[in-house]
Amino acid sequence: MTGTVGIALVGSKFMGEAHSNAWQQVTRFFDPPLTPVMRTVVARDAAATAEFARRWGWQSSTTDLATALADPEVTLIDVCTPNDVHREQAVAALEAGKHVACEKPLAGTFADAKAMAQAAKTAAGTTYVWFSYRRVPAIALARTLVGQGRIGEIRHVRAVYAQQWGGPAAPAVWRFDGGIAGSGAHGDLNAHIVDAVRFVTGEEIVEVSGSITKTFVPSHTVDDAVLFLARLSGGGVASFEATRLATGFHNHHGFEIHGELGALRFWFDEMPYLDYYDATAEPLVRGWTRIEVSDGDAGHPWVGNWWPAGHPIGYEHTFAHQAFDILTALSGAEPVAPMPDFAEALVVQAVLETALESARRGTPVEVGELLLG
Repeated sequence: MTGTVGIALVGSKFMGEAHSNAWQQVTRFFDPPLTPVMRTVVARDAAATAEFARRWGWQSSTTDLATALADPEVTLIDVCTPNDVHREQAVAALEAGKHVACEKPLAGTFADAKAMAQAAKTAAGTTYVWFSYRRVPAIALARTLVGQGRIGEIRHVRAVYAQQWGGPAAPAVWRFDGGIAGSGAHGDLNAHIVDAVRFVTGEEIVEVSGSITKTFVPSHTVDDAVLFLARLSGGGVASFEATRLATGFHNHHGFEIHGELGALRFWFDEMPYLDYYDATAEPLVRGWTRIEVSDGDAGHPWVGNWWPAGHPIGYEHTFAHQAFDILTALSGAEPVAPMPDFAEALVVQAVLETALESARRGTPVEVGELLLG
């Protein structure tokens, strides 16, 4: 592809705002090989959607997805709606010959995710999934260091995603409704850290060896917290925990990755930093090193397009990085960091479903039972 990419955004709430901001920012700070054109936004309330379009820079608005799909100037459909309609909207877009970028998790259920990945196999358009934390510069650097062999064979991974907003006083939003969301903290939060661990380590989660789910708020029809243990394809072990009831945490997440030669740790609360431990260093000076990932001249990804070294970027910038990498991939070039498609997001969905199945059975379950079924 050359020239421009006409985009239709489906959804106008929190993620709709984050994506709109990214499509606006990407050409101001980057030089993507293709130029995004914000053609139209699709949502349910006509008046509210028209106001959203005006505020966020979309050329038009509509309540009818078919209108956007019929527009020959639209080549990419950006789906950021609730999980239960991802399948319907994404498959319709693929059948219309469009490229599709979909929010995570890929769907509310494994069956829907599998249908989406199957549709993508035979579609003319390409697919992308907004696992935006892959575009945190420190997380991308962690992947590079693991790939260079700096921490050696991976033995133990610990991943956490903790928020506090899901208590009884929280508004009755769709994320607490199992018929819409599919799952609660599990699909919303564990999806991110499962993908991050796969991305950084380059390994797959092959078995869930123990899982527990818990709903604390009676009005919720989804889990409030899910914790599970897992085995990695390289022989290491891992733990994952996600909760919306972690009192004192707004958006605390990250990981520790321990290997035979060293270790890495990252926490989103301290987004500009990656901690590295070199176990091969002289004992006299051995200890954790804090790397400030803010210097484009040093090779830190994406940050050189923003501000001088030492001037931190934040949450919103990860979406601009993703927008840049989508445009890069659409042009046929290699993005800064690998971009997950529907097939890869299906693997994450399989891990999530396997954890729920392990909790139901009370026994270890291999991820391949779903992927090969």
